[in-house]
Amino acid sequence: MNNLSNADKYLKLREEFLFFSYESYSYTITEEGFFAEFHFNLADKYNFRPTLSFPARSFYNWNNLNSALIDNIVFHIGMIELISYWKAACPKTLFIKPHSLTEEQINFWNKIYYNGLGEFFYLNNINASINDFVEIKADTGSKLSKTDILTENAVIIPVGGGKDSVVTLELLKLLNSENLALILNPRGASLETAEIGGYPRENIIEINRSIHPQLLQLNNEGFLNGHTPFSALLAFVTLLSAAFTGKRHIALSNESSANESTVENSTVNHQYSKSYEFESDFRNYTEKYISSGFNYFSFLRPLSELQIASLFAKYSKYFSSFKSCNAGSKTDIWCGNCPKCLFAFIILSPFIERKTIISIFEKDLLNEGNMKFYFEQLTGIEAVKPFECVGTVDEVNLAVNMLIIKLSDDDLPLLLRYYKTTAKFNYYSHLDLNSYLHLFNDEHFLEEKFENILKLYI
Repeated sequence: MNNLSNADKYLKLREEFLFFSYESYSYTITEEGFFAEFHFNLADKYNFRPTLSFPARSFYNWNNLNSALIDNIVFHIGMIELISYWKAACPKTLFIKPHSLTEEQINFWNKIYYNGLGEFFYLNNINASINDFVEIKADTGSKLSKTDILTENAVIIPVGGGKDSVVTLELLKLLNSENLALILNPRGASLETAEIGGYPRENIIEINRSIHPQLLQLNNEGFLNGHTPFSALLAFVTLLSAAFTGKRHIALSNESSANESTVENSTVNHQYSKSYEFESDFRNYTEKYISSGFNYFSFLRPLSELQIASLFAKYSKYFSSFKSCNAGSKTDIWCGNCPKCLFAFIILSPFIERKTIISIFEKDLLNEGNMKFYFEQLTGIEAVKPFECVGTVDEVNLAVNMLIIKLSDDDLPLLLRYYKTTAKFNYYSHLDLNSYLHLFNDEHFLEEKFENILKLYI
């Protein structure tokens, strides 16, 4: 199979593996914490059993949980988890066995799966349509009902270890002393930034997610692999954490920049599950089918990456600990050789002194000739942006121009000297860069108290 193109593999695998099924899920709560397991099956040939666990914390109210609500949320976590396993062979039929779904719910999941796999289909050269890439059948199990509970007006803040969640931690710090940080699969940067923000490990909702090794084995054997909507999984997991803690608000740190497609003139977006569209769909679905007791929203949605970078630059105490490089995530470093590192370097450079930004990344990424192609992708010289969580083409160009204005011609690094020879410089150099930092996008779900806090800082 490894000799086939990915597009041919897709067709061959769909013929060989006719169905995928979500068989069941189970969970237990003990003194050690919460543990859930999901059972997926690929055409009666391969079984997958991924897990999710919450180590015990003093702030969990295990004794007063609404079992119907927990059951509903755990089932839905399985619904989003399964897509990582379905994509190995992309069977035409998906059977949902634990519980039944309405036609409206099936449409919701069909949209998440298709748009969340947009990058996967694009990079694998797979010609898939939202109308025929999969048929979801969910009419055999029992029906789950919406459950409303009382929650308190404190905030859960997911922390990934990058600049965005740092800004949210800092700006919401004084809102409520009962706020909690949340970290999925903790690593050094996420734990360190949370602690600097005032959340020691015992005050963190810590969640561990495991990938079943059978999937990794299939990947090695040449089955299909690629990006899945991780932030959609995080969304459903945060609902479970809110149910465990009785907190109403879940404040993500996704910005307006996440709405821009990765591939020019298309709907392919690496950040689909961070977009306003997903956020809106998820809120509506949760309200109708799970519970109206939770308020899932992105606190930074009215802002751009450039605005967030200007805010982050005020908090130098995080400079040595924050990381958002996927390539270096296992070793908790900035790899210094990927588009995510280059983007972070560019977007922060107008607001942080050159010596400091170079010390953070341990080299001047704008003086690295091997980064030219990534630079062209980020600035829109190339039509396809990097498949990373990066800002819009406009704001990258704005950041580059702000930096050029800040530096003398003699001090311009290699990539900025190159940029000045392109049409991009001629176009963007005339824009009012300062006014961009004070924009406030009205497309958001912030309640008034959160909107007022954010407006104080821009």
